Amino acid sequence: MPETIDEIDARLLQALGEDPRSTAVALAERLGLSRNTVQARLVRLEQRGVLRSFERRIDPARLGYPLRAFVNAMVDQRRLAEIADALATIPEVTEVCGLTGASDLMVQVVAVDADDLYRIAGRILASPGVERTNISLVMRELVPYRLTPLLERVHSAHPET
Repeated sequence: MPETIDEIDARLLQALGEDPRSTAVALAERLGLSRNTVQARLVRLEQRGVLRSFERRIDPARLGYPLRAFVNAMVDQRRLAEIADALATIPEVTEVCGLTGASDLMVQVVAVDADDLYRIAGRILASPGVERTNISLVMRELVPYRLTPLLERVHSAHPET
């Protein structure tokens, strides 16, 4: 089981979420901690994989990819590593998750337009070990990616059940 964060880490992550460009000095002042404490915690959070890539904050639409879709793929389970390698070569594939249930993989993709999405779906289907796909186009993001409510729960130290 992964090591969880404590209340100070949660406060630090909340502050970073609100102002990602904050320096360690600014975070220390804001949270009433020493700069060394903030710096050490940031390093530890990065080393533990709590702080992930900056890429999550970049909007693909601003890069010229306004369409987002989820491609559910049924695959030959014995070839998962090969399939993952093949999907990683497609630049428009932004995330691949292994699933339980009716499909084996959920592949998130971005595209310039419907024709581009068709081309990308074809590349996914042509990947070795991919047997069948089903595409769902994202019409609107109703709840954006967020972790603040979880950080607030940790910060309050009184999780709701």
